[in-house]
Amino acid sequence: MKSIFITGCDTEIGKTFVSLGLAISQYSKGLKVGYFKPLQSGAIQKNDKLSVPDVDEFNNFPYIKTKYSHLFKGEISPHLACLLNNIEVDINKIKEDFIDFSKDFDLTIIEGAGGLYCPAFKGNLFSDVIKYLNQEIIIVSTPHLGRLNHLLMTIECAKLNNIKIKGIIINKMPKNPTLSEENFINEFQKFSNAKILGVIPQLEKFSEEKIIECFRGIEL
Repeated sequence: MKSIFITGCDTEIGKTFVSLGLAISQYSKGLKVGYFKPLQSGAIQKNDKLSVPDVDEFNNFPYIKTKYSHLFKGEISPHLACLLNNIEVDINKIKEDFIDFSKDFDLTIIEGAGGLYCPAFKGNLFSDVIKYLNQEIIIVSTPHLGRLNHLLMTIECAKLNNIKIKGIIINKMPKNPTLSEENFINEFQKFSNAKILGVIPQLEKFSEEKIIECFRGIEL
């Protein structure tokens, strides 16, 4: 039983897409894969049940099983959802849910919300959740201007919290990158020895075959 935690250096960088891509590509290699989200907000009522638009794409790949420990309505952070709805989150329940869910899979992909220092629930950041679950992380970044700063700070935050870094995935690399985007990896490697696991191109449309092609070389 293996697991990895997907975090990011910012919002809107494609953590869920990367999680899906890793799940599909690892399944194509013969692994049974599950996707676990400890805390998920943004749910809407749909057909007598809560649906999450951000991760509805997983429904197109029924061989990837999904589970949430806590699901909240509203386009707000999990932390704010807890405060507004007076919900007390028990971190022990998150761990119990994770252990119970992950035992059925060769690989469980866990996705956070925001980054390491994004508040998770009262008194806890997502870095605390990662440490409590004893997870190694993959950091997702885009190559856009300004993200190098965020990525390097995220790496330093991980080191300060004794969180092991599996590597970095650069997502949404444009077909025709700017000079800054084209040199993003070279600039990054001048300041960090964290491993670049893969570079995923910007995809406007994708298929299962295309996802497998993009993520095939990433080893977990």
